[in-house]
Amino acid sequence: MAGRIRNEDIALVRERASIDAVIGEYLQLRSAGGGNLKGLCPFHDEKSPSFNVTPSRGLYFCFGCEAGGDVIKFVQEIEHLSFSEAVERLAAQAGIQLRYEDGGGRGPRQDGGQRARLIEAHKAAAEYYTERLNSADGSIGRKFLSERGFEAADAAHFGVGFAPREWEGLVRHLRGRGFADRDIVAGGLAKEGRRGPMDRFRGRLMWPIRDLSGDVIGFGARRLYEDDEGPKYLNTPESPLFHKSSVLYGADLAKKEIARRRQAVVVEGYTDVMACHLAGVPTAIATCGTAFGDDHIKVLRRLLMDQDEFRGEVIFTFDGDAAGRKAALRAFDDEQKFVSQTFVAVQPDGLDPCDLRIRNGDAAVRDLVAARLPLFEFAVRSAIEQHDLDTVEGRLAALDAAAPVVAAIKDRSRRHMYAVNLDRWLGIMDEQFVLRRVRELANRRHARDRAGHGRPPAGNGRPDRYAGNGRDGNGPAEPQAPPRPAFDPSDPEVQRERELLKLAVQRPALLGPVFDEVPAGAFIAPPHAAVRAVIAEAGGTAAAAAVPEWVARLLETAPNVQVRDLITRLGVEPVRSAHESDDRYAGELLARIQERQLTRMIADAKSKLGRLNPVGAEEEYHRLFGDLVALEQQRRVLRERGLGSQ
Repeated sequence: MAGRIRNEDIALVRERASIDAVIGEYLQLRSAGGGNLKGLCPFHDEKSPSFNVTPSRGLYFCFGCEAGGDVIKFVQEIEHLSFSEAVERLAAQAGIQLRYEDGGGRGPRQDGGQRARLIEAHKAAAEYYTERLNSADGSIGRKFLSERGFEAADAAHFGVGFAPREWEGLVRHLRGRGFADRDIVAGGLAKEGRRGPMDRFRGRLMWPIRDLSGDVIGFGARRLYEDDEGPKYLNTPESPLFHKSSVLYGADLAKKEIARRRQAVVVEGYTDVMACHLAGVPTAIATCGTAFGDDHIKVLRRLLMDQDEFRGEVIFTFDGDAAGRKAALRAFDDEQKFVSQTFVAVQPDGLDPCDLRIRNGDAAVRDLVAARLPLFEFAVRSAIEQHDLDTVEGRLAALDAAAPVVAAIKDRSRRHMYAVNLDRWLGIMDEQFVLRRVRELANRRHARDRAGHGRPPAGNGRPDRYAGNGRDGNGPAEPQAPPRPAFDPSDPEVQRERELLKLAVQRPALLGPVFDEVPAGAFIAPPHAAVRAVIAEAGGTAAAAAVPEWVARLLETAPNVQVRDLITRLGVEPVRSAHESDDRYAGELLARIQERQLTRMIADAKSKLGRLNPVGAEEEYHRLFGDLVALEQQRRVLRERGLGSQ
């Protein structure tokens, strides 16, 4: 047994293994100023980045879970390695030959930790499969690839190989390279037979599955022979290396483009990943023999640095058949675990990206991704399409089918807009009727959540502008206790909101119809949005002059005691105006909140522009661009008029 690694070699590993480069293999890092970097912590689930890296000191620290250390510690924790295994792995990557105290050296496959030995075994297996693809018996695999539009160079790029129809071909090869049977079996490369280990994969096309650092940790195998009675696809079983619930095929190749483009395209198969990358969609990844789940989401969020609702996007592509549509609807359940916007791209004729590329070329694959639909919209439309909208009964049945989908949207502002769209898509032409139905289902859903689990977490990191106010901005709903505030009362923007509401309660004539054009969703603080909704229900500030006892009317309209108490406080607190003119103060407050609302609308317009194909939707693209220019102009006017003296 070799001794401990020399201290000077450990110091050399720390020096040469750049901590930002190593950590950057697992998550996206961005500048945090002062030479520091930040990203989403890989050791706990978080919505905004609290994981900090200081390259100049070679250290990392998470202010959320308090994990921290140097580059060796990071590799230990992320890969579940011993100290020596982490040093050996980093040394191998940096090209450092380690020395041990007894003067010997050791290779990872002889005396090192199990993970290091399994990594080496998988590397050797991948080389074996690649060589066999180019042999005479690999012709069936080469034919399969050629028929799907892949050339030899494409297969080499993705490391595709071939497992011959031999019982012990790989086992003999690995034994000859010095690997023990116990490791060959433990890694899932072979399974125990009556006379010893035998190859797990035989007569199949082989895709190496790599982790984010590029190490082969498993394989995906496709059946080739007609008399093969095994499953069409066979994957490496769960092993010390391979955990299918957290592995994304192609992520090692796609991670840099995912970070650069802030986009990830989730496809269903290995050939689909290849087709997308070769067609100019280098952000494509796929799961490995399992459904897209929570652990996949965590990996993808770190690669995207998923913290900005308006920037990142996750696009699910599914076959256009019934199974593909069902898979897309399952993805809807996970949508709200992302902060980035989510979309779905389904080819109407049922072609997957690989078949689409074969039939229509690379441009068709790019067009499929460009023509994506918001996942919310796809889910709602899919529910509607099952019914006959030419009859009253059919439209009502479609409403009953689609309303629960809309009610499941956690962000109330977005839920309201999809409810409005649902009325238009159904052709019912009674917006309030549809809104009431959706609101009723949403309230029931939230009541069940509170009864069963307490207040459910936001789950998606998005601002819920109406949370806890008892309303969707369109009239009273069932009274409900407001949750713990998810806003900072000392935030200057929140304080301006409060000042504006004081004027709306105490001196509504100063605000008039301009205030009434500001929606409840423009307010940051949910209690403020609730008061804004009460003012709208009472007729708005423009009608306040004709309403006797204005404050009393507001108190009568309030849905619960919390909102009534806030209105009471707003009615007695002094306004903080430092101006001689209350009109000027009111104008500045209105301009500020209008400017904030316009900023949100501009971000939404930019997001929509980014989803449009300028060629395929030229008219809509130019119309939306014109709207964006107009919104920008309105914001400039507001800033010049009301924000200059703030």
